[in-house]
Amino acid sequence: MQYWYNIKTGQVETDETRSQNDEVMGPYASEAEARAALETARARTEKWDEDDREWEDWGQGSGSSSGGSWSDD
Repeated sequence: MQYWYNIKTGQVETDETRSQNDEVMGPYASEAEARAALETARARTEKWDEDDREWEDWGQGSGSSSGGSWSDD
């Protein structure tokens, strides 16, 4: 059985009681996972935001460490 978290009601639903797709998050393997849906989504978003910051900062170093260029001039 799959579980869903209804973002409008804050209730956990099953396949049999599931609301419209735009009202639910899931599926989840357990009722506990569905109940934690918002916290899971928040944690994933924070992780993705951190990954984005690291990616953006990666190319902003203090210059090339090799001192070379990509061309064979």
